[in-house]
Amino acid sequence: MDENPAVRQEMVTTPEEQPQPHPVVCNKYRGLLLVVFAFSLFAAAFGLGVYCHLQKNADPWMPRWKSAAPPCLSPACLRVTEHFSVDMDPFSRPCDYFLFACGTGGSYTSEERHSVKGVSNEDNRELDKKKEARTGGNVRMRRETDFQGKSDGQQVKFPDRKTALLKTIKEILEAPEEGVSVNAAEQKAKKYFSTCMDAESTEKVGSKPFLTLIQQLGGWAVSNGLNRTDFNTTLALLMSQYSTFPFFSVYAGSDSGEKQTASSQHYIQIDEPYFQFPIDWNSKTQKSKASTRYLRPFYMSCGQYLALLGVPSNQTTQHCGLYISLSTTLALATAPLHYRLSQKLLYHRITIQELQTLAPAIDWLACLQATFQPLPISQSDLVLVHNLPYIIHMSQTISIWQVQHEMMGTRPLHTYMIFSLLHTLIPALDSRFFQTMRNFSIATGDTQEEIPRWLRCVQQTERGFDTLLSHAIRERHARKEAEELIHDVYLSLKKKLTDLSWRDNRSSAFILNKIKSLNPRLSTKTNNLSHAELNHLYAEVVLSEEDFFSNYLQMLVLEQKSRSRLLSHGTLTEGLSITPSISGNDIIIPVGMFVSPFFHSSYPRALNYGTLGSLMAKDLLHHLLPNIHKQANNPESESKCIWSHYLSVTKDPGRVVTFSLSPSKQQEVWVQYTALQVALDAYKMSFTRHPGDSSLSGLSYIHLFLSSFTKVTCDADSYHEFMPFEPSFLVTVLCSNSGFCPKPLTCVNKSQSYPRETCQSRTPH
Repeated sequence: MDENPAVRQEMVTTPEEQPQPHPVVCNKYRGLLLVVFAFSLFAAAFGLGVYCHLQKNADPWMPRWKSAAPPCLSPACLRVTEHFSVDMDPFSRPCDYFLFACGTGGSYTSEERHSVKGVSNEDNRELDKKKEARTGGNVRMRRETDFQGKSDGQQVKFPDRKTALLKTIKEILEAPEEGVSVNAAEQKAKKYFSTCMDAESTEKVGSKPFLTLIQQLGGWAVSNGLNRTDFNTTLALLMSQYSTFPFFSVYAGSDSGEKQTASSQHYIQIDEPYFQFPIDWNSKTQKSKASTRYLRPFYMSCGQYLALLGVPSNQTTQHCGLYISLSTTLALATAPLHYRLSQKLLYHRITIQELQTLAPAIDWLACLQATFQPLPISQSDLVLVHNLPYIIHMSQTISIWQVQHEMMGTRPLHTYMIFSLLHTLIPALDSRFFQTMRNFSIATGDTQEEIPRWLRCVQQTERGFDTLLSHAIRERHARKEAEELIHDVYLSLKKKLTDLSWRDNRSSAFILNKIKSLNPRLSTKTNNLSHAELNHLYAEVVLSEEDFFSNYLQMLVLEQKSRSRLLSHGTLTEGLSITPSISGNDIIIPVGMFVSPFFHSSYPRALNYGTLGSLMAKDLLHHLLPNIHKQANNPESESKCIWSHYLSVTKDPGRVVTFSLSPSKQQEVWVQYTALQVALDAYKMSFTRHPGDSSLSGLSYIHLFLSSFTKVTCDADSYHEFMPFEPSFLVTVLCSNSGFCPKPLTCVNKSQSYPRETCQSRTPH
């Protein structure tokens, strides 16, 4: 090592040999030392001040987010832990993490290393064939095992959001009542669910309940026991008491052409009915007709239903023939939605009196008064019709059939209504009826797997007790932690959008003002009901301990009351929805989003914000900014940066990849990456307020957050399929700055180039 000559000379010179300093020089050096000393004190004081300022303004969670966190040991945490494995940890295998394939349990093959998802090329098509051969093809319906337990030692997949909501409802309905104060309304919901699950009792009674109901309605011509009944009286009764709409559907809703506010008016809306068979549309003639290849299976199912109801086989041909003939005649005037939209047939405003003139076969005032009782409905009330030509055709058909067939005693119109009622009540009848319906669905090409009984019972309970269940979910799951998450995510989102590079100042000002004026809030007014108000809402519901058929009829009455409330108050129980919506200046965040495994009040906040926080951010970005790629430069620039990053880390010598992303994929990449940043910013806000967070599986805070984001995006994000690569790669991009994450996601002994930029308009702060 080279030494300073002055120092070396001082070391080897003896005291006698040292020259004596000149007095003037001494004074000069003393002055210089004082200046150096004073400057040192100033520098130390300045450095201390800067350090204190930085410490004061630094993220309070920075020293802790990379360290181990105390474990969460709540029952909810112990259940959700099985959803995570080391494969989901971004930092356990940094070289391969960005190649993690959703749905493969963290595994990948050498073939998959260089596939480009969503880009059409020969290599990827060949790889898709090999993957399909290994997996047995794509199955659209989520299997029950996907959300009930582990398979082959892999971690449990997150269910889709709707399934998670239904499972939460099931847990509420099955929860024991010992030691817990359960209000009367909740007891009724549990009783309904319990009788629905009791398949044995339903099998014992067979078709008897439906046959008894037919007699109460005046009988039917099929069994030669029809009393003289008025057509419109029977129709009004089916619509009001049994939620059955044979010839047209009726519901309440707002006019999409009007500006929506919190107090938007709701109207009676009249639409085509649901037909039990597929209908073909001829785009050249612009006409509909029943699919002829399915008429024979439809005829056979009609005969099977009659046989189950004890109708002699010699009666089947005539009545099923008339039923199919009337059905296909009515279907001729139906039209698909895109055609009705192009012809401006939707939301046609007309008074009930005018409708009576155009379609006189139906007693419109009597039927609508019965459907929305006890509300006052008058001839001058406006209704919205969504296919007036069909309504006119339907009325003409009924008039013709009344003249041609009623005098013969066959009464096909009445038989048609009873068949419609049968299809409404099949869920409450024994399994033979359901299997007959299922067999016809399979014959028409329905390949979906049969859903389990518990799922059907939960869905039926939800139909009648939606307000109660929404309230129960809010009480049990969506507490103040939910309100905080909504606040943090939206605040972070507004900050992010403010920093965008907009292409047009006028549109940007409008969008930003709109975003700032909206108020996100948890669910709707119906969720603020007290227990006493809920009990009053369901006071008239009287349920049997064993008779599910009668309970099902009670549920249909509850549906009628729900329609009337919606028409009168304009309030719908959005709590059991799973995506946000806008009502006036409010963004409604439904409580149905705040369910396990995406959210729980006892979860570590890193998990809540990494899963539900990121999902909520994506929902809001898609909902509020559907055309952001045309309005701002960021989707294009940031997605190109991310795509370039992806190509650089997946490059293979000898293989040239020059694909570019379409505008829609650019937007989706930007939305996904922005949602990750927004959720992370929101979590940091929460951590600043509550630094005492916990974790799962020994992961640090940032570990758990990033693992949660990847897990939920893989398993439960409906937009995942539109991404050109796996969502785990976004974590790689986020961590490209090695100081941000616990350690860089780089590979040892592998040549990979990482871009200098971080592919974002600003670093999360």
